[in-house]
Amino acid sequence: MNPKKLRNWDDLRFFLAVARTGTLTAAGTQTGTEHTTVARRIQALEEGLDSRLFHRSNLGYALTPAGEALLATAEAMESAFVSAATTGTEGRSIAGTVRIGAPDGFGSVFLAPRMHRLTQAHPGLEVEIMATARIFSLSKREADIVISLSAPQQARVVARRLTDYRLFVYAAPGYLDRAEPIRTLADLRRHPFVSYIEDMLFARELNYLNVIGPEAAARLRSTNLLAQVHATLAGAGLCIVPAFIAGAHPGLVPVLPAELSLTRAFHMHIHEDNRKAAHIREVAAFIAREVEGARDLFAGPAV
Repeated sequence: MNPKKLRNWDDLRFFLAVARTGTLTAAGTQTGTEHTTVARRIQALEEGLDSRLFHRSNLGYALTPAGEALLATAEAMESAFVSAATTGTEGRSIAGTVRIGAPDGFGSVFLAPRMHRLTQAHPGLEVEIMATARIFSLSKREADIVISLSAPQQARVVARRLTDYRLFVYAAPGYLDRAEPIRTLADLRRHPFVSYIEDMLFARELNYLNVIGPEAAARLRSTNLLAQVHATLAGAGLCIVPAFIAGAHPGLVPVLPAELSLTRAFHMHIHEDNRKAAHIREVAAFIAREVEGARDLFAGPAV
């Protein structure tokens, strides 16, 4: 494969989209074009390089060895373009779209109610919050800013630890009124829990029940934290919930908070290519300020 044979360097944008999404339809959505256009651009690129870049199957598009070799070159070119595009942005108005990938609780309960203050201050700024239980890839440009439960595992990522946060066992008053009394940690093991689906955990930091003991059992499970919260509010059982989430739901009562609490942390990740982009820096700084101002919320009730 000879990169000098490229007929149109813009074809690399479509190549990257297919390599990252795995299908023509998803790549079309990402690039804002029809999937047929993406197919034509990939075909033109392969003809220009005289190399097959993808294995096609019913499951989608997978890179060939030649495609893997081109991927490194294409990502380096993309990085150079992003870097050049963000040079000299000091003093300009804050404008553009920033996509944030965050755990469902943090994105929905903490970020969503606050972010409008930033967009009101910068009319040219748009923010997209993807609040879902999954890992987001900065290298695949799935998000501009990622809030994670751990330090970065990807290369070329700038990260900062935002805050520690505490979790406690909670229940609805109605459940506690009708259930067996809970006076000790051992009593917890006789109660049903609402928790995550263990084999679908996207982060090992979410595996909470092991701190209760091997006898602890989740009778109701969900990949979504807010679904767990609402099931607990309805009286389904006990649930380990971050204090900043429980604080938004007065119907949750902490259970043995002096005896049992967990501590986890939120980290903010930005791809190195984007750290100089004014609109991304502004959103990241806003998130950091809001988190810093809410230390007590993340720490939870005094015990």
